[in-house]
Amino acid sequence: MEEQEHSSIRLLNKQMFGKLCIIAVMMFGFGYLLVPLYKQICEITGINILAFQEGEGMKVKPIDNSQIDRSRTITVEFDANAHGPFRFRPTVNSMTVHPGEMAQVLYEVVNTQQHSVEAQAIPSYAPQQAAAHFKKVECFCFQQQTMSAGQARQMPVVFYLDPALPRDVKTITLSYTFFDVGGFDKKAEKPKDDKVDKAAVATAG
Repeated sequence: MEEQEHSSIRLLNKQMFGKLCIIAVMMFGFGYLLVPLYKQICEITGINILAFQEGEGMKVKPIDNSQIDRSRTITVEFDANAHGPFRFRPTVNSMTVHPGEMAQVLYEVVNTQQHSVEAQAIPSYAPQQAAAHFKKVECFCFQQQTMSAGQARQMPVVFYLDPALPRDVKTITLSYTFFDVGGFDKKAEKPKDDKVDKAAVATAG
């Protein structure tokens, strides 16, 4: 009787050990697949999976790019202008990059109004010849921005410089002008209202 109990206990122990081994293998497999699964989800949802580093300029973690020209460096200067109720500025004035190297800069904007505002950023470059070689991977200028009342926001620009950039270009200035799109539309419509008013006055007279 006692031997049967011991046999039953040993059998239960073996079954439990087998279950634990299966669970351990499944957990290892899940952990191994977690990174590619996360990347796949990010690609489907459009979430930016670039790894960022804290520090000056919030520069993007360098990527393995055989086209990086490490024989020269370019100084990229950042400028900001606002047409509308905004405080708008880059978080750094300049950075130095190699052609072909991925980099990021943050622009900060604050809506100073007590109501929401629709805005659009328009980029410009100096010298002008650099425009064709300034490649933006991610930019807040790609679409209009809706800013709620008093909202502050940091917006990234992820970019690289084409290695085909002429060698005599040593410095590039990237400038953004941030427009109040709603305010611009209202100003554009105002002459039409004036015409209607004048016509109404003339008819009444």
